[in-house]
Amino acid sequence: MTDAASPFMEKLGGHFGARVRISQQRGEITLEADPADYKSVLFALRDRDEFAFEQMIDLCGVDYLSYGEAEWDTTDVSSEGFSRGVEGEGPGRFTWAGRPLADGPAMRFATVVHLLSIKHNRRIRVRCFAADNSMPVIDSSVDVYPVANWFEREAFDLFGIIYSGHPDLRRILTDYGFVGHPFRKDFPLIGNVEVRYDEDKGRVIYQPVSIEPRVGVPKTIRDDSRRQQAQSEQAQVKP
Repeated sequence: MTDAASPFMEKLGGHFGARVRISQQRGEITLEADPADYKSVLFALRDRDEFAFEQMIDLCGVDYLSYGEAEWDTTDVSSEGFSRGVEGEGPGRFTWAGRPLADGPAMRFATVVHLLSIKHNRRIRVRCFAADNSMPVIDSSVDVYPVANWFEREAFDLFGIIYSGHPDLRRILTDYGFVGHPFRKDFPLIGNVEVRYDEDKGRVIYQPVSIEPRVGVPKTIRDDSRRQQAQSEQAQVKP
């Protein structure tokens, strides 16, 4: 446990013991469970009266491939002009063929669940890492919280996390023929295919993406010339 342990954290630790890791940051409690205990932990948080987390607010996937990395150099920032350097290839700034194939951290993919106890006016975050990066599998929580159905479909679609036991695990946002999972950190920001209408074939076709990966450098406007010009023109107007 980190930070000062609250009575509720002590209650969680007393019930779950070594099955979970509990932390508190900025007043928010996170409970991390192993894949083998993930579902039983959710059942206990829902059914035990001292917890009574009867509502799932959200479920999402997370990819920790480039966690803690940054493409911006902010160590030497001034108040004049552009002072932030950009690395050549930051997260997502590559082509589909040139995407990184490194395994990344030992546990790369995770499911994060936010639960609400209306009875106790309390919230908690539950996180579970998939054991295998090449085929991330986590038990489905649909039979614990039915609202997780579409949440898990979204996490499968965008991150490629497979929820074992899900009644209808298929894509929900991208096309059924979409290649890859667009929220993974090794998926290029420009995508891998583009869609256009082919007049000769008389239909929409897919083709390899034609744009080059690039870094969008934000422009900082210190003084708005349009405003200065407007003020100058107003000063020239005679009363």
